[in-house]
Amino acid sequence: MKVKGNHLVLSLVCLVLGFIMAFSYHLTQLEHESERTSLSDNQYKTTLALRNQLISQEEENRKLQKELRQKQASVTENEKNLAKEAQVFTNLAEDAEKYRMFLGKVKVTGKGVKITLTDGAYNPKEQNINSYLVHEHHVFKVINELYISGAAAVAINGQRLTSHSYINCEGPVITVDGVQHPAPFVITAIGDPEVLASSINLVGGVKDQLVNDNIIFTLEKESEIALNPILGG
Repeated sequence: MKVKGNHLVLSLVCLVLGFIMAFSYHLTQLEHESERTSLSDNQYKTTLALRNQLISQEEENRKLQKELRQKQASVTENEKNLAKEAQVFTNLAEDAEKYRMFLGKVKVTGKGVKITLTDGAYNPKEQNINSYLVHEHHVFKVINELYISGAAAVAINGQRLTSHSYINCEGPVITVDGVQHPAPFVITAIGDPEVLASSINLVGGVKDQLVNDNIIFTLEKESEIALNPILGG
């Protein structure tokens, strides 16, 4: 009986120890699972936070890109407007220079023609001396034809003409804007030499009319003509 009692006590002790060990193991497993679950939750929260941050950054980038495109479009439009304004100012400057040139305010140089009108040779059989003299209407014919043909500037004996110039005939001399000039009359014009010469030399044109009036007419093409501005203009 004593032996059996010891066996019983030993069995109880083993049972209790086994229960304690099993309980401890189960408790340890629960703690490990809790840690794993907790770690997984933290990782998820971190991942979610990073994802939200990335989405927010992408939205901000899209917003900035939209603003950049708008600013680029604005800059492009401003550049176009500035280019138009610059072209307008350039055109105005060119027009002003043309007006100054037509008014005789600036010196001009360029290709052109030189036309010389000389009184005809004296003819004792001709009773009217005016029949072989150069008159203002002869000069007018040449000047008008030159302007019509595109001459940019014209001068008589070196004196620049303007839109307000006047020419009068006083016997053997002509008066240009109050300044007298004797024959021969040298008319210089800046423009395309070929065009100016062709216009003057047309059959039945200015040259033929002057020659028929006994005027000695010569025309030369010049590679460079310089016309000074009008003094006091």
